[in-house]
Amino acid sequence: MSSATATAGAPVKAAAGEGRIGPRANLRHIGALARRNMLQIKQDPESMFDAVLMPVIFILLFTYVFGGSIGGKGNEREYLNYLVPGLMAMMGMNISMAVGTGINDDFKKGVMDRFRTMPIARSSVLVAKIVVEVGRMLIATAILLGMGFALGLTVSTSVLHLLAAVVLSMVFGASLMWIFILLGLTMKTPQAVQGIAMIVLMPLQFGSSIFAPTTNMPGWLEGFTEYNPLSNLADAARHLIKGGPVAHSVWMVLAWSVAITAVTAPLAVSRFRRKT
Repeated sequence: MSSATATAGAPVKAAAGEGRIGPRANLRHIGALARRNMLQIKQDPESMFDAVLMPVIFILLFTYVFGGSIGGKGNEREYLNYLVPGLMAMMGMNISMAVGTGINDDFKKGVMDRFRTMPIARSSVLVAKIVVEVGRMLIATAILLGMGFALGLTVSTSVLHLLAAVVLSMVFGASLMWIFILLGLTMKTPQAVQGIAMIVLMPLQFGSSIFAPTTNMPGWLEGFTEYNPLSNLADAARHLIKGGPVAHSVWMVLAWSVAITAVTAPLAVSRFRRKT
């Protein structure tokens, strides 16, 4: 009797535990899904064009079009040393946008519906996307720095400070991806995601210290740039590479990263569960 009761109770216990996914299993799911996303890139190498070509185009365009006007004719190298740390902040924001359009496209193809029928954590699908995009961001940053060094970029501090600037850019870029994932899960088409993203990106990018010092801006705009996270990231990277006080800018970037992730990540996961 007791044996039969135990046997009858076993399926109930198993069923009750089906919804629990431990950290190790979650990591395995993230790894498998990240591998799937990387295989997609291998099958569609054109999807890497933005990460490979964008840093080359931006550094050449801004250095030789704006360098003479902002830094003075013949001072393009000086402007280059100001620009490159700022572009590190810009790279993360532009590449993060691809996460939202990718998520939206996957839903249209039915890929996400298939994932949601599997016994995996819903967050693992989104985290795997972020892991692969951070890798693309790292490639873009490496190309940007390589071009910078080829054109005359110098590091006045140390390699460790340069690596710290790269890591800080990755952390902030990863937090921004949650915003674009949420947009991708909310908008109806990839084009709508891209359109909304550009409306947000343009003021943040050009109303910052990425391309030029903010001291000559109107008072209201200079006040905006002071709290603009891209300005804080550009200044932090600039001071880490060239020297200068970094504590305030670094803490501001980390605070923005934590706040953005804390607000948008739960919303994105919740939206992913409910999206049809």
